[in-house]
Amino acid sequence: MSGGRGDGRGMSGGRGGTVAAVDLGATSGRVMLGHVGPNELRLEAVTRFPNTPVEAPDGLHWNIHELYRSVVDGLAHAARVSPGLSSIGIDSWAVDYGLLQGDRLIGIPFHYRDSRTAAGVTSVHGVVPFAELYAENGLQFLPFNTLYQLEAERTGGLLERADQALLIPDLMAYWLTGERVAESTNASTTGLLSLPDGPGVHPHWNEALIERLDLPRSIFPALVQPGERIGTLIPSVAGTTGLAASTPIVAVGSHDTASAVVAVPMTDPDAAYISCGTWGLVGVELERPVRTEASRLANFTNEGGVDGRVRFLHNVMGTWLLSESVRTWQKADQSVSLLPLVAAAEAVTTRVAVFDANDPRFLEPGDMPARIAVWCIEHGQPVPASQAEFVRSIIESLARAFAAAVQTASELSGETVNAIHIVGGGSQNALLCQLTADHAGVPVLAGPVEATALGNVLVQARAAGLISGDLETLRALVAASNEPVRYAPRCVAE
Repeated sequence: MSGGRGDGRGMSGGRGGTVAAVDLGATSGRVMLGHVGPNELRLEAVTRFPNTPVEAPDGLHWNIHELYRSVVDGLAHAARVSPGLSSIGIDSWAVDYGLLQGDRLIGIPFHYRDSRTAAGVTSVHGVVPFAELYAENGLQFLPFNTLYQLEAERTGGLLERADQALLIPDLMAYWLTGERVAESTNASTTGLLSLPDGPGVHPHWNEALIERLDLPRSIFPALVQPGERIGTLIPSVAGTTGLAASTPIVAVGSHDTASAVVAVPMTDPDAAYISCGTWGLVGVELERPVRTEASRLANFTNEGGVDGRVRFLHNVMGTWLLSESVRTWQKADQSVSLLPLVAAAEAVTTRVAVFDANDPRFLEPGDMPARIAVWCIEHGQPVPASQAEFVRSIIESLARAFAAAVQTASELSGETVNAIHIVGGGSQNALLCQLTADHAGVPVLAGPVEATALGNVLVQARAAGLISGDLETLRALVAASNEPVRYAPRCVAE
């Protein structure tokens, strides 16, 4: 990949200490303690909690107050386990936000899978065609990107009541500290930032685009970079949690993928990554964005990374296809669970359908197996005959989509890919990892599972002076403490 980076040697600094990572995913959240020193990187789980959306008459929402309560409870538990925390960092999924009027939250934040954004897409592209939009922000088209959601709010009249829009991790940080900021890696997913064209230059709000879309500039707070201090705990939070009021909240890669990429143990620069959870984020790390017509047509995105890096990647539907299928089957039989189904899928020897995992029909919640069956019928492929065959079909389709996205990322960026790192929950799926290696024709290195929390911890630890070094140095520490599982490619008959 791009040159001019460190070689992973020379880890220095640090007396060692403990930080807390608040890691909020689209289906669950966790508070983790990170024990870090020059030769130590260890996670300790404190609390895990569900993140279950709520279907209301006006659409699908996040249960944001319950989520915040779980965060505060988790921090209280962290204080009991490790009273002298050096700092706290927060990451979450991207694009969603809360609107504030004064200190009050207006309504309940919508879930990105809510269908209201379709009207926002039509309206935005009527003002700024997608080709022009991509030239401005380098962002792939996803119907739930923040600018489409904000347009839906604007046409609905809600936006004119708002003083500020805070992305989910920034909203949590505000409730903990009273400070309103926008962390840059997550802000890059809004579609309203101008990405820099070279290293060392910070992104900024795209004032011209915001004005052209008739969005109020005042709702977008000041940008901060990973490693910057946001603020300290307000007295009520300090009292509830038992943490010192002086405990700082530090900006990390608050988009969970940005944090996950920090902890990808890429000791070989010619590697791609897949951060695999609900979504599969497939790409390479670059010094500069790629905003060519070819990358636009391939629907590749340029999102901000830690230390000014660019995450050049494509969204693949991810393990959402599996979890939503299991939810459907569990309505008829509560004994159904994913792990036995994956084991049964490994034993399937019949050829199964390989479908387009990126088809937008699979985006919303609902009966996933029925949708897959309809896709198969429409495309003349055999409908899976059992739950095991459905799971095998999903995993085969995801592996094929992952391999194709890696190849496209390599071609569009000009970067060689000799290995693929899979991190996150999907790295535990041995069948998915093996099939991805088979279809890509290069080794897959799986793990760590908790990459997002590790990346969150590492950025905090570096900011606190517990460790030092560039991203390659941090990744060397990950590689030394979390040896990945290697899957060699096998010959595949297409």
